[in-house]
Amino acid sequence: MGPGGRDGSEAGVPGDGRASQDPSPRRGRRGDDPHAAGSAEALLESMRKLLLVGAAAEEEEEEEEEQEGFPKRWAIVFLCFSAFLLCNMDRVNMSIAILPMSAEYGWNPQTVGLIQSSFFWGYLLTQIAGGIWADTVGGKTVLGFGVIWWSIATALTPVAAKLGLPFLLVVRAFMGIGEGVAMPAMNNILSKWVPVSERSRSLSLVYSGMYLGSVTGLAFSPLLIHKFGWPSVFYSFGSLGAVWFTTWAMKAYSSPLEDPGISAAEKKLITSQSTAGEPVKTIPWRLILSKPPVWALIVSHFCHNWGTFILLTWMPTYYNQVLKFNLMESGLICVLPWFTMAVSANVGGWIADTLVSKGVSVTTVRKGTDAFSQSGLYSNHQDIGPRYAGVLLGLSNTAGVLAGVFGTAATGYILQHGSWDNVFELSVVLYLVGTVVWNVFSTGEKILD
Repeated sequence: MGPGGRDGSEAGVPGDGRASQDPSPRRGRRGDDPHAAGSAEALLESMRKLLLVGAAAEEEEEEEEEQEGFPKRWAIVFLCFSAFLLCNMDRVNMSIAILPMSAEYGWNPQTVGLIQSSFFWGYLLTQIAGGIWADTVGGKTVLGFGVIWWSIATALTPVAAKLGLPFLLVVRAFMGIGEGVAMPAMNNILSKWVPVSERSRSLSLVYSGMYLGSVTGLAFSPLLIHKFGWPSVFYSFGSLGAVWFTTWAMKAYSSPLEDPGISAAEKKLITSQSTAGEPVKTIPWRLILSKPPVWALIVSHFCHNWGTFILLTWMPTYYNQVLKFNLMESGLICVLPWFTMAVSANVGGWIADTLVSKGVSVTTVRKGTDAFSQSGLYSNHQDIGPRYAGVLLGLSNTAGVLAGVFGTAATGYILQHGSWDNVFELSVVLYLVGTVVWNVFSTGEKILD
């Protein structure tokens, strides 16, 4: 546009009003005063700069608003982390307490195996149901229910043991029901709260809560048993759930859209990268089960959990009966694998997110970081079907629980007819099978809308 232009005529308005009275666009473009045209351009340039400065200031203000307080999404991640910390504290305490309990009540190894497996009865029932529930009503309600439910069951364990074996089996199964909804509910919440660029590290942190829960439970259970007796483990660990639930009820929301306290800048950041979509009304089971990447999740989760649950349930017994460590030594030695897992899980999460941020495809990252399972396997549910993240985790974790049920029972059978070498050899074979299936069939792309 030439000097003066349409803006030049409008710039004449504050001067004498002639431009607004002149109907000729041509005459307005030529103008009678070249200084007016120059002034108009200068005015427009000043306005443009003013607008740019204003926009930059607004962006800076939004960034400052987000930096004023701790990001709400990471508060949610921390609460999920602490829930999983409690989850495994309450789960592993039985593997230590079962030694003095069996001595007090005269339980034989078969009864001990029955008690250890009873947890998985309830845990198996609520994996898929918990996923459906979380995807339809929201993860806050479901995770809150799970924590308070399993905490009550944990605190009731000594009472049930005194009443008799059937009562103890029921309480342990009830505890499994509560813990069974935790993973699907957490996966649903984080699919809505965490941007894709932070997904691996957030999930790694949350799942490392399970490993640190094992560390805490295995480390403190012998101390409490030695000082206060075995019932103190269940009473003290169970009471912590009430503290967590109070904070969760006041601070947590199922999604950032429901949270009135979240900053506009953080909400914009989350929603701009969100792929979760609207809440699920119906579950397309046929479509879900027709996808090879879904089966890659299921098979890999089974193979992964076989070794994990053997480590969780049998290692204190192995150290005590085979290596002849006492109760205190068994608990402390069992801490080491779980502490290592907690560290490696978070390292893997940061590596995975860094690779994604540098442009490496999500599929490549998920397969390349499968050894850091939270960055690969456990992040993949949200990748391939964010709206069905809870259901997908419920499906794959059902397979994982079956590995716990069969693996715990098979270990006893193998030990009766073979040796610990056979137990470890089978675990290694299944780990290799899961890795091959994962790398052949998995993907990091969304396959379910």
